Amino acid sequence: MTLSLEHVRKVVGGDTHLYDLSLSVEPGSFNVLLGLTGAGKTSVMRLMAGLDRPSSGRIVMNGRDVTRVPVRKRNVAMVYQEFINYPAFTCFDNIASPLKLARLGRQEIRERVHREAERLHIEHLLERMPGELSGGQQQRLAMARALVRDADLLLMDEPLVNLDYKLREELREEMREIFRERDAIVVYATTDPMEALTLGGNTAVLHEGELIQYGATPYVYHHPASVAVTQVFSDPPMNLFEARVDDGLVRVGDNEPIERPAHFAQLAPGRYRVGVRPSHVTVAPRTDADLVVRGDVDIAEITGSETFIHMRRGEAEWVVQASGAHPFELGQTLSVHVDPRHLFAFDDDGRLMASPTRRRVDA
Repeated sequence: MTLSLEHVRKVVGGDTHLYDLSLSVEPGSFNVLLGLTGAGKTSVMRLMAGLDRPSSGRIVMNGRDVTRVPVRKRNVAMVYQEFINYPAFTCFDNIASPLKLARLGRQEIRERVHREAERLHIEHLLERMPGELSGGQQQRLAMARALVRDADLLLMDEPLVNLDYKLREELREEMREIFRERDAIVVYATTDPMEALTLGGNTAVLHEGELIQYGATPYVYHHPASVAVTQVFSDPPMNLFEARVDDGLVRVGDNEPIERPAHFAQLAPGRYRVGVRPSHVTVAPRTDADLVVRGDVDIAEITGSETFIHMRRGEAEWVVQASGAHPFELGQTLSVHVDPRHLFAFDDDGRLMASPTRRRVDA
């Protein structure tokens, strides 16, 4: 099945939720909708499902305009943030419910229910009631009920957000294998950049109701089309600062100029917005060619194996994601180091002009 959103807009009560959005996804593909809360992810999914209609534009499935076709007439399954299960049904009957509505035979229902339960490791729970399950088991149950339908389109709206860290990691790994076995288009919404990277496939980056980039997930991460993408597809967001490129050098404020890195070679002389991800800023020097940036510490958050150092450079705020535990005092002046090979460059309009090449740098 193919699915296309063609110039769709969604306006509710005078407020625009989606702006002239066009997106086409391929049969059997896994697609992540990545964006901050309020970016429009759920609005897109509701249009795909047929739960809402666009204010303008159209939705096409397999070459057929389904803009006005309601959800009950589409072969679509959806999994939500909350565990939506039927409390009065056993787990078996929860999973079997869409198959019974489709009037499938008893033996086929039993086989398909047990197959999905085994895939999601809940086959031993089929005779229990949902209220007897843990949160992770309840979400597995909701996923099994969606998957058992063999829908053409499977929509997952932040399905792991209410689970603890360990359960999220476990289910992410399993989902990649589960979806790989299916021909359905899968669309998965999340606010977490690392979740998008873990799941792979393609990523559509949404920001304030606009689609700002779509492509293979690794490509979008390594080649963000704009500054806006870097603020969504990086956690914490990319550090940005003003720089000038000329005479083979990169000059950043009153910092000592550095030699222009190889991937900046095609940049015309002039001013740029230059960025670096927090994970590529270090407290200790890496090379003699490092860009050294000084700032005052606002706070240092020690999370166990990492420390997130929030520091201020004039009007700019930076975050350093440093390995290990590093206690710092409020207001302490700190020098941090950036390997120039990790720098991105954007023009005045925020468009990407240069990005690190993975052949030279592990980005």
